[in-house]
Amino acid sequence: MASLPLSFILFLFTSYMFQSSAPLPFVVLHGISDSCSESGVKKFTELLSNWTGTEGYCIEIGDGAWDSWFMPIMEQMEIACKKVQKIDALSDGYHLIGLSQGGIIGRGIIEFCDQGPQVNNFISLAGPHAGIAAIPFCGSGEACVYTDYLMEFLGVYSAFIQKHLAPSNYIKIPKDYKSYIKGCKFLPQVNNEIEERRNSTYKERFSSLEKLVLIMFENDTVLVPKETSWFGYYANGSSNTILPANETELYTEDWIGLKTLDEAGKVEYFRVPGGHLDITEAEMKKYILPYLEDQESTAEELEKSSRHGQWWRGLWTSFMGFFGF
Repeated sequence: MASLPLSFILFLFTSYMFQSSAPLPFVVLHGISDSCSESGVKKFTELLSNWTGTEGYCIEIGDGAWDSWFMPIMEQMEIACKKVQKIDALSDGYHLIGLSQGGIIGRGIIEFCDQGPQVNNFISLAGPHAGIAAIPFCGSGEACVYTDYLMEFLGVYSAFIQKHLAPSNYIKIPKDYKSYIKGCKFLPQVNNEIEERRNSTYKERFSSLEKLVLIMFENDTVLVPKETSWFGYYANGSSNTILPANETELYTEDWIGLKTLDEAGKVEYFRVPGGHLDITEAEMKKYILPYLEDQESTAEELEKSSRHGQWWRGLWTSFMGFFGF
């Protein structure tokens, strides 16, 4: 009887044993004033792709830097949602990394993106999840002076500002909570804060994450307060008292499932020295890389392989004997 080539038999064996061991692909969403073509974001994505041996996709929204400032966050999220839906490689699930403003867009994808592929792990670096009390990166420059004038004249929660200045969609003035709930067009929705519009689907989707990794930068002066990276924020009515995440209503009433994730041991809070998004390669390997390598999924696959191990070894022995090896 003719025998099959040994190389072909070995190929079949190794294909079966390792077909599901590759890590999932990942998606990167950059922050404000940035773009996928910028050297920092490009290097960040390439490093993680090289280390994991899997494909990394940086999702560009519009023209990048300009639209990151002036396109409403909900619109940015909808564009990103459509793009991830079209990437075939993500169909079996993927990991999502949000850089600063990209973190809150990423949460929008998780909660709002219907029929999108499953997000397994969500890694957020300096994400303004509980809001910010000031426009990021603005100092005394001409553009900032003009922006401040418009916000003061029209109001940060006016329809014009909300439509034309992306960061206004997640500004939360602690002493003006009623105006925030009424006028802010993104953060109250993604945080499920509006009582009469609270949506259990948002909570279900967010709490379905395998891991939520929240990275705060110790010397972050862009996010005010920096604790927003961990869902901490000023107490309503105060511009001084900062509540940790587990003392906020969002957590205690579990509006988005953060408490559910935390109590299940699925939230990691990491504190990194340095300024806004100032992360070293060593810190990337320590705080990001482990959550792109599918350690838990790999363990599950190994356990599954072990359960079928005796059956497979018996089959392999018979197969080799039958073909005379």
